[in-house]
Amino acid sequence: MAEIFMTRRSALLATAVAGVSLAAAPRLAFAQSAPKPTGTVDMEKLLQPGPLEEQVEGSEDAPVTVVEYASMTCGHCANFHKNTFPAIKENYIDTGKVRFIMREFPFDPRAAAAFMLARCAPEGKYFAMVDVLFRQQEQWAFVKNAREPLENIAKLAGFTQESFEACLTNQKLLDDINSVRERGASEFGVDATPTFFINGKKYSGALSVEEMSAVLDGML
Repeated sequence: MAEIFMTRRSALLATAVAGVSLAAAPRLAFAQSAPKPTGTVDMEKLLQPGPLEEQVEGSEDAPVTVVEYASMTCGHCANFHKNTFPAIKENYIDTGKVRFIMREFPFDPRAAAAFMLARCAPEGKYFAMVDVLFRQQEQWAFVKNAREPLENIAKLAGFTQESFEACLTNQKLLDDINSVRERGASEFGVDATPTFFINGKKYSGALSVEEMSAVLDGML
């Protein structure tokens, strides 16, 4: 077991773990003006496959596609997923109006480790794992040693000790997550989180329920 933690792969794990709403009815969003986009990207290029399978919620035929780039240690991202996303899911994603894609943009090794665990979660549980990690962000992201809280979260999600360690020492998975981030930065100008591309229009920051609803309603 000790040998596992002396590999180059697990050095990445050591760095990662030792360092550092109310749902509003959609049409009520017109009471608030939609924020202005800060740029646009080519949707066909944005939706081209990357090194990892897309993590998607919503209908493939939805008229609006939202692509979010997030970091698991980003407080604004946690705020969005705790306070905005549930209402957007209920009012737009679950009703077939919006297809939501989440992409990894880790700013530090801990964020990468958390995304790795989400990717290793049982099939169909990626977003559930992301939700738990964001809701418990303060317990693992900003403490001296993140290994124990991350391990506890993972085990509650069904990981064994062996699968937890195997996940966080998977060099290819880490490389692929970093490739998603690098592509977001180099091809689409992502330099902060959360960044949203909504039908190709770029928005930065943790949009409120009212703000995102106003943007979505304007495209429906």
